[in-house]
Amino acid sequence: MREAMLPSFYKNMTFKEKVVNLLEEGLADKPSIFLIDLTITDAFKIIVTLDGDNGVQLQDCIDVSRAIEHNIDREEQDFSLEVASVGVGSPLKLIRQYKKNIGRMLIVKLATDTIEAELADANDDCITLAWEAREPKKVGKGKETVQKRQEIPYSEIKEAIVTVTF
Repeated sequence: MREAMLPSFYKNMTFKEKVVNLLEEGLADKPSIFLIDLTITDAFKIIVTLDGDNGVQLQDCIDVSRAIEHNIDREEQDFSLEVASVGVGSPLKLIRQYKKNIGRMLIVKLATDTIEAELADANDDCITLAWEAREPKKVGKGKETVQKRQEIPYSEIKEAIVTVTF
């Protein structure tokens, strides 16, 4: 569909507003897919990063790309477009990402500490990490393995990355 065929309200929008609206429309029929990041450079390079509750398929990226690309007139504004899924090892940004990764191992960087542990739970306020640690025995010499759990508010998390083991 070309710009001339779009509803008149599209014609008075900025380039970014058009892209955002088309992106929202492209994601509307894919409720399990969500936006992680949208960048539009000064050279009109559009970079869309997606994630999904059950992962992102190539077809999801193609569909979102088409929703944007086929509805902007390149004669009015030349642009390049890149639509991709969030990469392995990318930091988690949204609460929804934490919730979908419950049961997986995370490396969580805090202001004063870094914890590698299993993401045991995630709610709208905080995450709960669980791990085993070797600590000195309360009575006697030596160490014992203890189960640890810690709730961490999202506001205290500097960065959290899912660890991938092979």
